[in-house]
Amino acid sequence: MSTARPLESALAGCTIIVVADRRSVEVADALERRGAVVHRTPVPRLDDRQDRAELRSATELVIAEPPDAVVVTTGSGFRDWVDVAREQGRSAPFQDALRPARLVATGPRAQAAILRTGLVADWVAETGTTAEVGAHLRVADVRGTRIVVQHHGDRDDGLESMLREAGAEVRGVVARRWEASPRSETMRRTVLQAANGDADAVVFTSASAAAAWLAIAEVSETLDRVRRRSETGRLLLASAGQATTALLNDADLEPSIDLGGPDGSLANAVLAHFDDGRAPSLLTDAGRVQVRSGGVLVDGRFIPLSRSSAALLDALAAAGGRVLSRAQLSAVLGAERSAHAVEAAVARLRVALGGSELIHTVVKRGYRLAVIEG
Repeated sequence: MSTARPLESALAGCTIIVVADRRSVEVADALERRGAVVHRTPVPRLDDRQDRAELRSATELVIAEPPDAVVVTTGSGFRDWVDVAREQGRSAPFQDALRPARLVATGPRAQAAILRTGLVADWVAETGTTAEVGAHLRVADVRGTRIVVQHHGDRDDGLESMLREAGAEVRGVVARRWEASPRSETMRRTVLQAANGDADAVVFTSASAAAAWLAIAEVSETLDRVRRRSETGRLLLASAGQATTALLNDADLEPSIDLGGPDGSLANAVLAHFDDGRAPSLLTDAGRVQVRSGGVLVDGRFIPLSRSSAALLDALAAAGGRVLSRAQLSAVLGAERSAHAVEAAVARLRVALGGSELIHTVVKRGYRLAVIEG
């Protein structure tokens, strides 16, 4: 367990995303008072009127001209479409039109949404990307076929043009469109932060905030990376309330903190996670180490690090004492780097740490964290 630190520095080096509604000010302020860098992201507005009118029209077109294939790019978007068809009283003919079609899902959330309608996905992309979907359909030969692509927002992912070039007749359907605003871009940036290792926690203060953030993560094709970071413990997910937790579970995300209490208790629970030894840490020759996006705690003493140095240390910590080659560390640095460049980056990290005790060089193999085996 880490040694006690002043309250105002307990979250030093932590970057925390607060997915906000109007009640979240207290949470963000409390986390900032404890030393965290907090990024607040307000919920963007949905262009609901236009979306539902487009979905009603798309439902009638699908019933009138059943497609040969349907690409479901997001689970939430497909659920919206099914809901609109139900409101129209067209649920049964809509599903009858889809049943003979080849149903293609871009990932597990899209697959789950298809299953909820009583239908079955014929193929699911492993990487969760529309690029993989396009490549799969091109191999399957789509010449002369009618394909419907359900999109989430106005983002041009190139899938429609790829399928048209392969000879298919393609119709795009936008299931959920965000109003163009700084809010949408702000939320997208926080999604990328969480996926890329530039954040230590995401705090969801309401179900509506969680729904918007998860939807943008899905359409940005970063949800799998968020999930992997959460599973390793390096990205804390904190949820306020059962409805919020249910949305996270629906995205195959398991919050580490699940509270239905007041906002203040949520901030205190996040503090306890990082300050009471609950966050992932390793016992090393230099002491107990806990990596944060802005640096590292070594026996309770915080050492700030540059983004590249923190990324290197994070990768070494994730390896748990295994040796990482220079090529592997080059990939961590985000670009193709020479062996000399990797050595220089490791040298800078050692200087920042005050010596080389924490990082060992393994001759002709690479580098490892000086982990003391259990």
